Amino acid sequence: MASASAEALELKAKGNAAIASKDWKTAVDFYTQAIELDPNQALFYSNRAQAHIRMEAYGSAIEDATKAIETDPASVKAYYRRAISNVALLKYKEALKDFKTVCKKAPNDKDARLKMNECEKLIRKIEFLKAIEQSDPPSAAEGLDLDSMVVENEYDGIRLEKEMTQEFIDDMIERFKNGKKIHKKYAFQIILKAKEIFYDEPTMPEVTIPDGNKMTICGDTHGQYFDLLEIFRRNGFPTETHAYLFNGDFVDRGSWSTEIAFLLFSYKWLFPNNFYINRGNHETDDMNRVYGFEGECKAKYNERTFKLFSETFSALPLATLVGSKYLVLHGGLFSDDKVDLDDIRKLNRHLKKQPGQEGLMMEMLWTDPQPEPGRKPSKRGVGQQFGPDVTKSFCERNGLDAIIRSHEVRMGGYEVEHDGRCITVFSAPNYVDTSGNKGAYINVGSDYKLEHNVFDAVEHPPIKAMAYAQNSLMSL
Repeated sequence: MASASAEALELKAKGNAAIASKDWKTAVDFYTQAIELDPNQALFYSNRAQAHIRMEAYGSAIEDATKAIETDPASVKAYYRRAISNVALLKYKEALKDFKTVCKKAPNDKDARLKMNECEKLIRKIEFLKAIEQSDPPSAAEGLDLDSMVVENEYDGIRLEKEMTQEFIDDMIERFKNGKKIHKKYAFQIILKAKEIFYDEPTMPEVTIPDGNKMTICGDTHGQYFDLLEIFRRNGFPTETHAYLFNGDFVDRGSWSTEIAFLLFSYKWLFPNNFYINRGNHETDDMNRVYGFEGECKAKYNERTFKLFSETFSALPLATLVGSKYLVLHGGLFSDDKVDLDDIRKLNRHLKKQPGQEGLMMEMLWTDPQPEPGRKPSKRGVGQQFGPDVTKSFCERNGLDAIIRSHEVRMGGYEVEHDGRCITVFSAPNYVDTSGNKGAYINVGSDYKLEHNVFDAVEHPPIKAMAYAQNSLMSL
């Protein structure tokens, strides 16, 4: 028994070393082995919870933190990590209970007290917003008279008239690189035009790639503007013959989310039939409130800008069908085997502007693959996971070669799973400046063969990730 305990401590030390080197998955494996040898050590569960947090597996983190607390009710770190995980899942009242416990057990912990106060403020804000919420509020565009808005003579950028131009986009790219903004008139103009275009698109656009053309599929970019420009530098900018498809989560976390949104929306305006954007789980109000996009809009532009973006995010398609071979969607597959492509086609996304906690929209934005057959609740704490048998059945019933999804960091930038039928692509290298992962994108030609490309993060100005989050709750 003594030797087993000693071996477990050695494994814990290896897990700690993996945490230090940001190898979260290896850390989980070492802590799991330690727990198998000695399941009565609260610290093993608490440390594994921290690794799960870094992998955004918040549901698993809550399970481990709870087990640590059951094993040792004095485990302050476990309460803290469970609180952080509940914040990430937007369960602020549950988080507040644990922050209060941490403050009681560790009264000198200033960080915990700060987070407890922020949590209390956020709960009050949400309750206030619910109290004044209208069932069908007027558009933020109401009363906005663009024609009367004057662009001052001292504005040093290219002017935008009634139509988007490549010249305006080229100038905007450079402005953003240099830390400048576009005029608020142009900001409103771009968002409103994008909303109009997206609203008229089907829930699942169905696209083909003509001979001699290609399409590039990108995953999450999460406000990492300079890494997005690296994709364009390496792979070519959008043109009439080079289509792009961005698979959601282009805002939040990174601190250049408005820059990415304006650039992508401008390309959509310039190439409405050759540039596509799917909605991700971060193109939603509740995520934007916590993960930085709302605060960034208010800091760089104004509250109306955020509200217009919110309305436009609600108009985004939920999936894109490429060549009748690849279903591209942000999260993954469904809890019901009967769901098929026709169900996606018939889904009226305009009736439900936010995805909620259940239903097809939520599953399309939130679910993840797993190596085991079948389904089980998601390690994230939202949605579910689906196995290779689920993917195989869906692809065969719908005549697909594969599904292409994003939503999860992959250390190599992408991963091919489920016997080649499930491909994850993630395009934010060194995610939130800490993860050390590669980024990736997929090129598809007219023959519909997939070419995976991997790239490294590039330098960016010294502004940290989450700089515009309005509270300290997610400063892990």
